[in-house]
Order: sequence, then C-alpha cells, then structure tokens
Amino acid sequence: MGETIATNKKAFFDYHIEEKFEAGLVLHGSEVKALRDKRVNLKDGFIKIVRGEAFLFNVHIGVLATTHHYYTHEERGARKLLLHKRQIEKMLKAVEKEGFTLIPLSLYLNDRNIFKLQMGIAKGKKLYDKRSDLKEKDIKRDMQRAIKGE
Repeated sequence: MGETIATNKKAFFDYHIEEKFEAGLVLHGSEVKALRDKRVNLKDGFIKIVRGEAFLFNVHIGVLATTHHYYTHEERGARKLLLHKRQIEKMLKAVEKEGFTLIPLSLYLNDRNIFKLQMGIAKGKKLYDKRSDLKEKDIKRDMQRAIKGE
C-alpha cells in the first residue's frame, strides 16, 4: 500500500468490518488532479451493485479552481469500480443477507501510482457496541499515560 489519500474513520466506529476488498476506480482527469491534491471525503459514501457492476456513490471529490469548467466532474457523482466478477458475486451474496452493506474504507495510491479503493462488507454496530469501543479506547489511553508517567 502506497500513499494514503483519505480514510473513512467513521466507518470503523459505526460498523463491524467483516471482509475487505481492493478495487480500482474509473476516473476523469479532473478527478485525478483533485485526488492528488487530497480533496476527497469518504464519510457518507457507499457502494451499490447495479446490473452486475459495482459503483461508488456519495463520495465527495472536490473540484480544483484551476480546472476549466468544461472539463470539471460531478462532485458526488457515481464512479465505477473495477472488480473481478467473483468478487462482485461474493459482495452481492453478502449484501443480500440482512444488515450487511458495502462501504469505502480508504483511498490510496498503490506502488504503481494507480488509485485504489479499499472497501469492506460491513454490519452496523449497535449503540452498546459503540459505547464499549469508546470505553476500551479510554482504558488504552489511560494505560499509555500511566506508562509514560512512571
């Protein structure tokens, strides 16, 4: 994994990640420029499978001021994901189960300077799960402080 462009921190707080996948993205030139400038937000994004193809929805990729208005892209438009047919079938089976969804986890440049999206099959956490995660995080932080204080 190369340079990380964006991560979806909220995904790990709101969901249990069952399985992770890596996918390529079909992008326009203005989108590539904006991603290199790290103008992206994955927070509200989700992945939907439409007619056997996976698409990324509701991910905000900002428009650069230097981009000509004729060549600009839609900021929250649908973007096609490049996956193998078996991977799409596996995801479709998981989503058909109740409570599972596909969410973007991180966007990064791989070793060959190609943008890749890490996505996951996720199940929503209950409120008590979120509370227990916060408690564990507080306990770890307190332990680290105690170790440093000695």
